Amino acid sequence: MATSDDRRTPLRKDARRNRETLITAAREVYAERGVDAPLDEIARRAGVGNATLYRHFASRAELIEAVFRDSLTPLLRAAEESRAHPDPWAGLTAYVDRVFTLLAADRGANDLMTTGMQGVPTLEALHEGNRHTLDVLLRRAQQQAAVRADIGVEDLLFLLTALGRAVPAVPGSWRRYLALLLDALRPATAHPLPGPPLSPDQSGAALRRLDPAPGTGSSRDRPTR
Repeated sequence: MATSDDRRTPLRKDARRNRETLITAAREVYAERGVDAPLDEIARRAGVGNATLYRHFASRAELIEAVFRDSLTPLLRAAEESRAHPDPWAGLTAYVDRVFTLLAADRGANDLMTTGMQGVPTLEALHEGNRHTLDVLLRRAQQQAAVRADIGVEDLLFLLTALGRAVPAVPGSWRRYLALLLDALRPATAHPLPGPPLSPDQSGAALRRLDPAPGTGSSRDRPTR
């Protein structure tokens, strides 16, 4: 006769399989439609009920963390490699190219990296590392006169984020416009800039108004039953 432990083992395997299937389905849906895609659609693609999804992931943020943990962490390593590059301009351009390659390939990652979302630890670490990396490389490049001296990290973050939001609309042209943006950082033909740069708070508020990130309090964060 099967023991109670024997009877529970298949259920644990089923639960693991359901969780992995949900993560795979979410990764596909987010890459196609962005992270504000309905959770109901993810459950349908995974072939499970809405209640099963909610048992595994209590919020949209929890599901996003599970989906993007592995795909975003390589950018943390890329940031470290870029900061260690002996040529700060080469490190900056290589790092930005790596980031934009991901933005072009994955609509969900684009949503997260160009707007943000609370409750996703991997994303919070990535944003912090991204700002630090750009700040370090920008200041080093300015010390070598490779970048115009009148811009700061907030200027660069705002420009890159605004271009990143446009990438899904021009998936085949982002390299052209990124190259144009990077050329504008060079000092050779720089002209004085009107007005002061945005503060971190002003920059963040402007980007949230541009395209607010999906909130964890959204009615779609919890699947219907």
